[in-house]
Amino acid sequence: MVEIEDKIISDELFEKKFVCDLQKCKGGCCVEGDSGAPLKSKEIKEIATNLSIIKSEMSTKGLNAIKNNDFHYVDSDGDKVTKLVDGKECVFVVFDKNNIAKCSIESAYRKNKINVNKPISCHLYPVRVKKYDSFTAVNVDSWHVCKPACECGTELNVPVFKFLKDAIVRSWGLDFFHHLDSVYNEFFNKKN
Repeated sequence: MVEIEDKIISDELFEKKFVCDLQKCKGGCCVEGDSGAPLKSKEIKEIATNLSIIKSEMSTKGLNAIKNNDFHYVDSDGDKVTKLVDGKECVFVVFDKNNIAKCSIESAYRKNKINVNKPISCHLYPVRVKKYDSFTAVNVDSWHVCKPACECGTELNVPVFKFLKDAIVRSWGLDFFHHLDSVYNEFFNKKN
């Protein structure tokens, strides 16, 4: 493990390889699972503020699932998460012509309709962040739907943290990413 600022970072961020391969996984992380995407209180407010615009990017099934603008709930773990459609995909999922799950929030963001991107829990995936009293744990989640991403990352030799550069910068800033890169080059890159 590596400690940077108040974060304890799993070696897997440097050792594991990862590059999403949507042609193979079809965005399975947005469809499978037992609850929706974790949301921060700030994100709930931002989504609520922009919901009328986001709705223009959503599927009919997603829209029907949030008829009363209730796009989130508290799951069995006590976490605030996005609602699901029929216990499957996130309400914000829209499927493209190749049946690949895409995010309607991200779509509105990329089209410059809103200035809020998809939830950080989605942007950082497969990294999961858990705050404790005195530190924040930063770990890599292993899930069968991401097997193609691990294979693609291995083939391209891209560590998890490098694949997630934009999300890491969004979460903790460019200096933090550079610190991760320095740690990688000093301690992990020599192993390859």
